[in-house]
Amino acid sequence: MASDSPAALDPTPSTAESSRTSGDGADPGTIHDTVEEVYRTESRRVLATLIRLLGDFDLAEEALHDAFEAALRTWPRDGVPSNPRSWLISAGRFRAIDRIRRRSKLDDSRAEAEIVHQMNLETPDGDDWAERLDDDSGLVDDRLRLIFTCCHPALPPEARIALTLREVCGLTTEEIAHAFLIRTPTLAQRIVRAKSKIRDAGIPYEVPARAELAERLDTVLQVIYLVFNEGYFASGGDTLTRPDVSDEAIRLGRLLVELLPEPEVEGLLALMLLHEARRAARTTPDGDLVLLEDQDRSRWDASLIEEGRARVERALSSRRFGPFTLQAAIAAVHAEAPSVEGTDWVQITALYDLLLRIEPSPVVALNRAVAVAMRDGAEAGLEAVDALLEGGELAEYHLAHATRADLCRRLGRKREAAGSYSRALELTGEASQRAFLERRLAEVSGDSTHATNDE
Repeated sequence: MASDSPAALDPTPSTAESSRTSGDGADPGTIHDTVEEVYRTESRRVLATLIRLLGDFDLAEEALHDAFEAALRTWPRDGVPSNPRSWLISAGRFRAIDRIRRRSKLDDSRAEAEIVHQMNLETPDGDDWAERLDDDSGLVDDRLRLIFTCCHPALPPEARIALTLREVCGLTTEEIAHAFLIRTPTLAQRIVRAKSKIRDAGIPYEVPARAELAERLDTVLQVIYLVFNEGYFASGGDTLTRPDVSDEAIRLGRLLVELLPEPEVEGLLALMLLHEARRAARTTPDGDLVLLEDQDRSRWDASLIEEGRARVERALSSRRFGPFTLQAAIAAVHAEAPSVEGTDWVQITALYDLLLRIEPSPVVALNRAVAVAMRDGAEAGLEAVDALLEGGELAEYHLAHATRADLCRRLGRKREAAGSYSRALELTGEASQRAFLERRLAEVSGDSTHATNDE
């Protein structure tokens, strides 16, 4: 598995040093920070292009990290290139040629011919070839091509999503396993097998013809939304949100709407926009979590809400919508409400009922249980949550235990609340969520040790 940060790279000599850069030498510390920022914002785009050019995931990942090694070594001396992404693509390509030469022990001309054949490209003239390849003017970019490749019907559905999240979006194996609620080694095996299948079956790196889009679309939509979720509610780290990840999901959603303006594609984009509209109000200036009921709704982004509502209304009016459009409709009801108390919980519960009929899911059922608690009272909601936990599917999902804890807290059942908050803490690694759960645990633990009756 490739390293997740250029800080872990061990620079070695590379022919990529000869690629042209612009600017003068700069402070190595400043350049290192720049490389880190470019890695964070551009590495997945560079990787997607290298995968298309090289036709091999592992070779492309090696080339990506070789390119960042070269950047760490040469940018402090020569300055940051005017187009860092194109520079990195070029550097990665030349290092890939070097690797094939060493591995095959062929002479230079035959090695060059082999890599050009593998790339399905003619040998380019001039140093601007990477910029011509790395062109934002076209509708379909390399990441979208790669998503459809990873979602090829020849791959098992669970492998399609895992591979896309890992290779296109750079989520770690641990983060993806958390999203799937499965063990990390199991997820890692899926990714390895999927890569091998793509290589051995010769699956092309391209967006399929329109007639073939439908059979891959559901998985692509799931992938993009899982990416958004990781950016909106990070599974680990020191911050609750990862704006670069959710921004990337929205960007891909817009690209997909242009490519295929189907109602459910509109619905997914609407859902992401409506959630994104609340980002500024979800944390304090210190990064602490703020629950929906405590958020300052004046900080919600009105323009995103307006766009999201318009898109979900379009999708609903088609009468050909699916689960993402229904979730967007739920988000729209929240966006329209002046407060939690003023929210139409009857409508939200009805929408969840419909969503569960067309796409049963334990997480959807958990969200419905919260809506039931708001509509019918905490006791009714707790009964629904307990039924889900007893079923076992959400036993390792920290939000299920956090929800149960909150409902017990509201009912005055402090000992039970403390136990559920403790279990939720065991299952989450994200700093702001942990801080929130620790505060709530301290609140309910104050006198629960002296209680003889939690009721």
